[in-house]
Amino acid sequence: MKHNVTFGPAGKPVKYSGAAYKAPKYIKEEGLDSFEYQSTYGVRIGEKSAKILKEESEKHNILISMHGPYYINLCSKEEEKINKSIEHLISTARAGEWMGAYRLVFHPGFYSNMKADKALAISKDTINKLLEKCEEEGLEEFTFSPETTGKRSQLGNIQEIADLCSSFEHFEPTVDFAHIHARGRGFLNSKEDYNCIFSTLEDNLDIDILHCHFTTIEYGHGGEIKHHTLDETEYGPDMKDLLENLIDNGWNANIICETPLRDEDALKMKELYLSLI
Repeated sequence: MKHNVTFGPAGKPVKYSGAAYKAPKYIKEEGLDSFEYQSTYGVRIGEKSAKILKEESEKHNILISMHGPYYINLCSKEEEKINKSIEHLISTARAGEWMGAYRLVFHPGFYSNMKADKALAISKDTINKLLEKCEEEGLEEFTFSPETTGKRSQLGNIQEIADLCSSFEHFEPTVDFAHIHARGRGFLNSKEDYNCIFSTLEDNLDIDILHCHFTTIEYGHGGEIKHHTLDETEYGPDMKDLLENLIDNGWNANIICETPLRDEDALKMKELYLSLI
């Protein structure tokens, strides 16, 4: 059977001591397929290093994505924060173009006591400004990838992400299954429970490769609390349920592991996948 699902770590492998932009060789030698470069606390990688990352990823056949800064809020009530968010995303797109990132992941923002439809409308207005700015900056090779969010105070349920991505060119979703599980207070408990996610995507989008995040997760009344390792089996969701659904429905997917053990758990995910096919 064709291998339709690939796996990689969110950030540098746990036991890797080199520069992140030189990690693809190590990741390939481990037996993994992809790498999500982390700029969650600001885009600090320069053009030279980013282009080395691109060269290394092409040489070792590693699919590159990039996670932008955490402090983005497309639906802020403050114009200054909107403008700052656009700047951060422009910096992400520029670095992503240098490194050849196929997805630029980011968290869309917070409701901030607004109704969800109002927050979504403000976000769409911000995205229009963002895309105009990208054109002004001469950026061409970019795909922004808003992520499903884990806290109920955040914009980013699966319907909202599908709406944003269906409304704009250069937009594709990042589906974080742990966030959906935590936001729903633990509702992904069987293979069939994933169907509502995939049906929403299929009804709204034409996706070639589904970009995903996965970890086991601890949650409370407000949603996400903490990521856990795959060995901490008291936490969900169950990786096997997701993989069986992906296999049964023929999805092409790239799964980025966000557990504290990143690459080590990504290898366990891949081993499980290979055993299922």
